[in-house]
Amino acid sequence: MKFVRLLSLCLITTVLFSCAKSPTGRSQFIMFDADKMSKMGIDSFEAIKQEQKISTDKQTNQYVDCVADAIIRVLPSDWQHGWEVVVFESEQVNAFALPGRKIGVYTGILGVAENADQLAAIMGHEVGHVIANHGGERVSQNTAANVVLQGAAVMTQGSEYQQATMSVLGLGAQYGVLLPYSRTHESEADVIGLKYMIEAGFKPEASMKLWENMNKLGGNKPMEILSTHPAPETRIDNLAEHIQKFRSNGVKPLHARPSC
Repeated sequence: MKFVRLLSLCLITTVLFSCAKSPTGRSQFIMFDADKMSKMGIDSFEAIKQEQKISTDKQTNQYVDCVADAIIRVLPSDWQHGWEVVVFESEQVNAFALPGRKIGVYTGILGVAENADQLAAIMGHEVGHVIANHGGERVSQNTAANVVLQGAAVMTQGSEYQQATMSVLGLGAQYGVLLPYSRTHESEADVIGLKYMIEAGFKPEASMKLWENMNKLGGNKPMEILSTHPAPETRIDNLAEHIQKFRSNGVKPLHARPSC
């Protein structure tokens, strides 16, 4: 009976919340409203600011702000205000954006992004995650997966097959749903960000060069099917394809390239 209630809740939730669409037209499963996600993002960002060293280098901050401002001003009109951009002094090769309109850039990534065009590719990508509500989608997917796993645990409780069943279902959720969706999010954010950087006046081919640089970093990279991110080669091919599509569809700069 407990499992039936859990399954019913999961099905009802799916019907009620699966009608959202991403900026690319992809159907999304969203259970959490924007206000809740914004609060989560703001709280997380404040915690990061307490834990990480914030850069006070004036030139670096002006450079990052210049690129961020150029991307922000081509966003949909209701997204063009209220962003906070912080540069963190760290060797991490990373940047992120969070619900609540927060952007963080680690100085370590500025050595990989060789110029403003490549940094714009990063900024556009990260902002794309927020506008497409990928955070809300991931939280929703994880919540739904946990409901199913809890139901399976109830069904097999006391059975000799419980551990094996849970292991198989856990792997199925991880590799069949959660990781592939994460790769989908990354590819979608690449495309959304690419459009923004073109409209902001940056050179779209720089996005491909950025991933060539990333690929040169080396290190241990998992097989693409077991990774939350597409392989760099996959991303480069996808970006090249969409650069041509955008040009064919008349996507062009809305502003002159900023002199960052």
